[in-house]
Amino acid sequence: MKKPLLISLAIVLVTALIFGGCKPTPEVPEEIRLGCPTSLTGPLAGAGIGSSFGVRAAVDDINKEGGIYVEEYGEKLPVRLILVDTESDPVKAGTLAEDLIVRDKVNLMTVGMQAPNFVSPVAVVCERYKVPHASGIGPYEPWQGLRLSVTPTWKYTWSLGYCVASPAPPGDFREGNPGYIAVDIWLDALSVHADRTNKRVAALIEDDPDGRGWYMAFGPAIAAAGFDVYRLEDEFGIAPLATTDFTSLIEEWKDNDCQIFIGLTTAPFLTTFLRQAHMLGYKPKIAFPAKAVLFYQDIAAMGGDLPMGLSTEWWWDPIIQDSPGIGGTTPQSLYERWHEESGEPLNQFIGVGYTPAQVLFDAIERAGTLDRDAVNKAIGETDLMTIFHRVVFDKEDQFNRCPLTFAQWQKVDEPWTWEAKIIRSFHDFIPTTGDFIFPIPYD
Repeated sequence: MKKPLLISLAIVLVTALIFGGCKPTPEVPEEIRLGCPTSLTGPLAGAGIGSSFGVRAAVDDINKEGGIYVEEYGEKLPVRLILVDTESDPVKAGTLAEDLIVRDKVNLMTVGMQAPNFVSPVAVVCERYKVPHASGIGPYEPWQGLRLSVTPTWKYTWSLGYCVASPAPPGDFREGNPGYIAVDIWLDALSVHADRTNKRVAALIEDDPDGRGWYMAFGPAIAAAGFDVYRLEDEFGIAPLATTDFTSLIEEWKDNDCQIFIGLTTAPFLTTFLRQAHMLGYKPKIAFPAKAVLFYQDIAAMGGDLPMGLSTEWWWDPIIQDSPGIGGTTPQSLYERWHEESGEPLNQFIGVGYTPAQVLFDAIERAGTLDRDAVNKAIGETDLMTIFHRVVFDKEDQFNRCPLTFAQWQKVDEPWTWEAKIIRSFHDFIPTTGDFIFPIPYD
């Protein structure tokens, strides 16, 4: 009886050693799926079209390299981009993001570049399904307000953008560098000709989370620098989204001789305001309307000489140096691809959209797996030279401060008539390209 028992035990032991000691070969997926719900139509299409081109370019570049090497499978996997149009509707952004995860089984998510209230619905969905998500965003202050309003805060969303007035934390390589904070950029530009104005400031903001966050951060900061922001304490100049008649605001700013104009609005909103301001004779010497003048398409749509001298913080430009893309792509070659395909001058968000995708691809390769938690952890450990220069996330805020410059729209002898010239820069890797026009010529 003992001999058969010993033989049976030996068979069991050998079987366990053979089959239990060998790990099953993981099934290799056909592709890595990247979801991108963004605004291809509607008032935010300028950001969505440019940044989605950047995402697509990054996908094309990585696929030309054979895909992303994933150690778990021992081979490179191609990336498939699934792009959907939110029609500039934040509600649709969240719905489409969930559809991308549930139906299309995406591994990663990005919106390229959008305003905080359009990225937050995507962040909510990515948190629910634990899908790593990296996107351009701005500004930091309203974004963090949205992020900190939920408990626990989002852990699967990582953002790249700019800060209005919040400096980099101690130990960050950007600590003490003014080229990463919009207030510093604006105050530097204002300082060039501030003594030739009365320093009275009119501020026009759309009444949404993006506008209010900007107003509450920027207004006090510029006032502390010695500028008189007209009726700041009354929130004068925060206008409802549907406003079409700005007469009362214009007349008050005109009567009080506000020679500097600042703002954060959409382009159609600003265009309506500027046309009325010109008709009523309100002609500030300096105009910094920010978000509304980020894109050539919006500038061209204003008509006439309305864009002359309008200024904004500037995100990305093909002249940026020491900023490699994937597989030999450079900022200049990315712009050339955009121009060849679209026939249009620069849309600066092509670089802003390319960068989050570049970060996601790098994180997968470093993680060596498609496991969501491992990829998410790798994103947080990013220290990468990208097409938008160096990316390092603040792990507490899960935010990367991107370099900023200051630009002004000026006429050029090109088929597109208008170009944004970089007139102030704190960065040795971003040179200036033009001189400051002051005061704005209205004749």
